[in-house]
Amino acid sequence: MDFRLELLVKPFAKKIALEDAIMLVGSCFTDHISKRLASHKFKVLENPHGILFNPKSIETALKAYVENKKYVNGDLFLFNGLYTSWDHHGQFSHPNPDIVLQSINAAVAEAHTFLKGAKWLVLTLGSAWTYKLQDDSMGGRPDQVAANCHKVPQKHFKHELMKGAEVQHSLENIVSLLQTFNPQLQIIFTVSPVRHHREGLVENNRSKAMLITAVHDLVDSNSNLYYFPSYELVIDDLRDYRFYAEDLVHPNYQATQYVWEKFILACMNDDTRSNMQEIGKIVHAKNHRSLHPTSAQHQQFLTSMFEKTKLLQSRLPFIDLQEELNYFSKSQNIND
Repeated sequence: MDFRLELLVKPFAKKIALEDAIMLVGSCFTDHISKRLASHKFKVLENPHGILFNPKSIETALKAYVENKKYVNGDLFLFNGLYTSWDHHGQFSHPNPDIVLQSINAAVAEAHTFLKGAKWLVLTLGSAWTYKLQDDSMGGRPDQVAANCHKVPQKHFKHELMKGAEVQHSLENIVSLLQTFNPQLQIIFTVSPVRHHREGLVENNRSKAMLITAVHDLVDSNSNLYYFPSYELVIDDLRDYRFYAEDLVHPNYQATQYVWEKFILACMNDDTRSNMQEIGKIVHAKNHRSLHPTSAQHQQFLTSMFEKTKLLQSRLPFIDLQEELNYFSKSQNIND
């Protein structure tokens, strides 16, 4: 007897290779995939602007990366003693505007270089709901879409759901911009399964439906675009609150691990998955803490792992296993 309908994700026509550089931009769900990629030694760059939710803010960020935009004092506003940008997450906020601009512009410059050579971009759309500035009293432009409200009072914003045509236009702009800047780039769209319940459950579903519809319209007409069903895997496949955290909004570890395993199967080739297994064992061994680190058994284990890591590094010179090599070497005083 079947108690659930499993979503079988169709494998992508092109697959991610271990040596491919991958940028990830979008909602907080991006962080789950990015951390797992990084732990398997992929070259990744995640959210240079910080977490972004709506298509317009993502478009603004990607345009800044392509143009290598230089933010200036006029792009910041002062609130509660902190200088902040409407285009960015609060992680960049600081009492000193020079520090804010230095951090922002360094992140944009890094993103510009990384994106130019990247093979893949994973865009996770969170919501079609936006907060638009009412006026320029907070340093922005009237109707400017805020990437983050930064705890500024609600009276300064218009809370609006993007029209379907607006979502479509924003995503089309993103694709056109990126394909001109980096023709080799493959783009994976996904919609976050995180529920934006503060908007209301009906309003959240309206928002997700707009995002999914717009993405499919694009993907269906472009061979370099893909859709990965993160949203459907959690909402329709797992479909149970036991796969959510205590807030009943964010998927828990089991759910994100399930999505990750589906992602590997759909997006990566056999060689990449095999190498990831070897890398995972080495990283796990490095993070293991023995109760008896000076025992002969543990020293033998360290020696074995050092040799395996050195062999893998020579076979895959494009990944960085130096941290693991240093750890196994230092732990047993091996000099390579």
